[in-house]
Amino acid sequence: MKIAILGSGVIGTTAAYYLAKAGHQVTVLERQKGPALETSFANAGEVSPGYSAPWAGPGVPIKAIKWLLMHHSPLVIKPMLDAAMWRWGAAMLRNCTEARYRINKARMVRLAEYSRDCLKQLRADTGIRYDERAQGTLQLFRTQKQLDGTVKDIEILRQYGVPYELLDRDGYLRYEPALAEVKHKFVGALRLPGDETGDCFMFTGALADLAEGLGVKFRFDVDIRRIKGDGLGITAIETSRGPVLADRFLVALGSYSAEMLRPLGIRIPVYPVKGFSITVPITSAHHAPESTIMDETHKVAVTRLGDRIRVGGTAQLSGFDLDLNEARRRTLEFVVTDLFPRGGDVARADFWTGLRPMTPDGTPIVGPTPIPNLWLATGHGTLGWTMAAGTGRLLADWMSGRKTEIDTEGLTVARYAASAASPAHRPLPA
Repeated sequence: MKIAILGSGVIGTTAAYYLAKAGHQVTVLERQKGPALETSFANAGEVSPGYSAPWAGPGVPIKAIKWLLMHHSPLVIKPMLDAAMWRWGAAMLRNCTEARYRINKARMVRLAEYSRDCLKQLRADTGIRYDERAQGTLQLFRTQKQLDGTVKDIEILRQYGVPYELLDRDGYLRYEPALAEVKHKFVGALRLPGDETGDCFMFTGALADLAEGLGVKFRFDVDIRRIKGDGLGITAIETSRGPVLADRFLVALGSYSAEMLRPLGIRIPVYPVKGFSITVPITSAHHAPESTIMDETHKVAVTRLGDRIRVGGTAQLSGFDLDLNEARRRTLEFVVTDLFPRGGDVARADFWTGLRPMTPDGTPIVGPTPIPNLWLATGHGTLGWTMAAGTGRLLADWMSGRKTEIDTEGLTVARYAASAASPAHRPLPA
């Protein structure tokens, strides 16, 4: 079967690899000069299934107000006349209930745990290297209230058999000894020993090379103009270099997926949530993190990637704006120096921003659509790197007509049936 994939971020590239392994002829279309040059380029580096949770949850609306008032705020909202942003925000608020949180987190953990297992197997099968470490994630709490708030998450971790440790100060220092200088700032931590870290950009580039070895054709510097169809389904992708034909089509365009799908009558609530990172050269290995630290107060991750420290965080709602904001940089610099004051040289840090494709309920949109030969893989938010291998493997089985290894309940666009119009009521663009 001929399959065209739109987008060569970590999701599109991983899907291409697994689909080629399944015996399909795969073509990947990408507007950039290579893979993983947008949202997948400099993310926080976490492969954190244990930390997979929706942003929408009980108490979040009150927390959001407090976050907005913080000096180093994890949340920034730019006032805009953007109906899509306000619709997305309203839908997120509707998911801020106990019942919805449990449903959404369970779906996310299911896919993320599977993905971590797929990544391990992929590493064993191929020997792929990407500054990976498998030493867990440490979620640090500055207040007792934060520590007590882990009860709900721990219940779901237990439900899915995800290992965890609740640690006091002496406990977390066993795993992150460089925190000894600042241990008075934290009351405890939740450790997720099954989590990993790695450079998503390095991984995606290496996997693209492996995929090419399996016959995948990557077409870079190609602008995707529109998706064409007839009464039976999608017929071609119209690009700046002519039409691309296939039997099935997979849209993996991150935050830009929604705009591409709208003319087809498919509306998905995916909105760009802007994130920032700095990449800091390590100056003292003994004073740098061993793996990934998540500062729960500032919602900033600090990850060791080889001889670098990646610091990523901030949620900014500002549409498709890609301007670098110095205030966000100062927040990231504050967190890494607050935790590891002698670990790296922030004066030599590289500053980056990217658009995370977020759904209001946190779960990505993966799987078939009402159009028979059109499939989606988008909406992974901050967890694209965490969920990439599982998403690719799941799609390869699903699109090949094989039984999937995990339950696909709640992953498709069908969960938004009220807002995702069926193309049966609208002719496809020819």
